[in-house]
Amino acid sequence: MMNERVIIALDFSNKKDALRLVDELDDLVNFYKVGLELFLSEGIEILKILKNRGKKVFLDLKFHDIPNTVQKAIRASLSYKVDMLTLHALGGYEMMKRAREVLEKEKSSLKILAVTVLTSLNNENLQEIYESPINFDSLVKNLAMLANKAGLHGVVASAKEVALIKEQCGKDFIVVTPGIRFEKFYNDDQKRTVTPKEAFHLGADYIVVGRAVTSSKNPAEMVLNMFS
Repeated sequence: MMNERVIIALDFSNKKDALRLVDELDDLVNFYKVGLELFLSEGIEILKILKNRGKKVFLDLKFHDIPNTVQKAIRASLSYKVDMLTLHALGGYEMMKRAREVLEKEKSSLKILAVTVLTSLNNENLQEIYESPINFDSLVKNLAMLANKAGLHGVVASAKEVALIKEQCGKDFIVVTPGIRFEKFYNDDQKRTVTPKEAFHLGADYIVVGRAVTSSKNPAEMVLNMFS
């Protein structure tokens, strides 16, 4: 079922609001993303609660530091028993490789995904950062290939780059797609957005849905009608 590939982003500042949504969605959703805001507010407790309820957890902290620091952070994260975790591909090959080595040593089933380019960025933003024109697709492709070479399980990328990534890294290389918006919703701070149907049609393995569901007066109805 497609709903098993839907990750709902718990973009809340406290566990009370987050768990209210989890209760409302009940058996409709089995996978939740915990990002910086909720993790910094509630810490490991929110992860334990979700896991105790039988939910899968995508811990989206986007580690980006020197290889040794990230390696230690990955090792520390193993105690959380989450299912997926993110780091920034821009941290480089050595950083990603050292992160993967932790999993091999500890025989962990944790899946590490590398964030390629944030979906809030567009070509103009990249030119501001790099001070010269840069090919968006080439940057995403190169970062995905580095992550694959380092042995990571996949990447986080816009659905519009999925086909390119799969072509270079293979169909089993996981692509998780954020920036999902329903047709009637304003795109807010996301620049490269698609609908749930479009994302899966383009080959995404998982989609991350946030405000379209979390801001709804009837979240369960939104999930049920996501693909209608």
